[in-house]
Amino acid sequence: MAAVDMRELAMEVLLSVTRDGEYSHIVLRNVLEKYQFLTKQERAFLTRITEGTLERMIEIDYIINQFSKVKVNKMKPVIRTILRSAVYQMKYMDSVPDSAVCNEAVKLAGKKGFRNLKGFVNGVLRNIARNLDNLSMPDRKDTIEWLSVTYSMPEWIVKQWLSSYEEDTVEKMLQDFLKEKPTSVRCNLNRISPEELIQKLEREGVRAERQTLLPYALWISGYDYLEALPSFRQGDFQVQDVSSMLVAEWAGPQEGDYIIDVCAAPGGKALHLADKLAGSGCVEARDLTDYKVNLIQENIRRTDAANIRAVRWDALVLDENAVGKADIVIADLPCSGLGVLGRKTDLKYKMTEETQKKLIKLQREILSTVQAYVKPGGKLIYSTCTIHRGENEENAAWFAAEYPQFELKRQRQMLPGVDPCDGFYLAQFDRKE
Repeated sequence: MAAVDMRELAMEVLLSVTRDGEYSHIVLRNVLEKYQFLTKQERAFLTRITEGTLERMIEIDYIINQFSKVKVNKMKPVIRTILRSAVYQMKYMDSVPDSAVCNEAVKLAGKKGFRNLKGFVNGVLRNIARNLDNLSMPDRKDTIEWLSVTYSMPEWIVKQWLSSYEEDTVEKMLQDFLKEKPTSVRCNLNRISPEELIQKLEREGVRAERQTLLPYALWISGYDYLEALPSFRQGDFQVQDVSSMLVAEWAGPQEGDYIIDVCAAPGGKALHLADKLAGSGCVEARDLTDYKVNLIQENIRRTDAANIRAVRWDALVLDENAVGKADIVIADLPCSGLGVLGRKTDLKYKMTEETQKKLIKLQREILSTVQAYVKPGGKLIYSTCTIHRGENEENAAWFAAEYPQFELKRQRQMLPGVDPCDGFYLAQFDRKE
């Protein structure tokens, strides 16, 4: 089998994301599935370059623009991508000599049909390499630009957060997004206890430790490929952030409850609720497309959950048969995703303020539809994985005013770097008897 050029593979992943608009976690997952024969070290190298380059892209572009007459946004996509990944390697991967990074980048430019630009790539990178220790960065007094470049966050997001939170809090959030973290998982208590799962994972060569917020939440690390773990394939755990687990905790399902999760894919919250029902009741996990419903069904099959079903349904369309029948409605709705940028880093380059406004409108339309399913005395849990008052606190206030039959019992905005979890928002509404 011919050797795989890891830097070329990284370049292809990065092009798929930055040029073609695909999502990094999906592209990278598909590539790792395709190249399962790669060693653990090669897979880690590929993941590090692609995720790291995307994570630090604003800072990297700021550096390149200091040493290149052609600015980054005017470069050919392939050359721009080669330079970006090379600068990331030089600045953040000490194990790789700068000279090797430069040589490989030049070779890759030639290999991809840009022999005439090999000298340009070489010149820019060697100049950067010589000046790595005394790079010019924005003045700290320009708070927005400094935070944006230092932590590679678009300026409009920095401005938005500074309008809601203190500068110190915003910087803690930005720092946290760039930290490498273990994978957060939820133990399926109907199958295995946390203690047993920890022991099983350790036998599989995986490091596992308890999280602090919930007794069944674990951090795992040191594994190569999730789907290769028997404990995962056998449905002993679900990958899920602890903030997302709080949805089921706030919902507090009772034996025999009928629960509708209106935007459920890939099904983590719905499966958690089914687990809490311990085989009783029914959780109906709905989503818009066959693809998303299939994702839910895959997880149902893997975990062998019996009291849950996946259903294709548009959350904007009223289901007359469900009106007034649900004990609990989970409305974890499409959002800007700014709370999970540590795991889905490319979202920060795809999201815009205009899109946020459209999402607020969509969230309100869905809430207006699905509130009808909650029976008197029932609950509606509204949640998002973002940090944005318009999508969160302001939406909750709007809903409480628009639907006085519901009472806002509690709400919470969790912030990365402040709370031990992703950025996540929850609101619990109780329908009056």
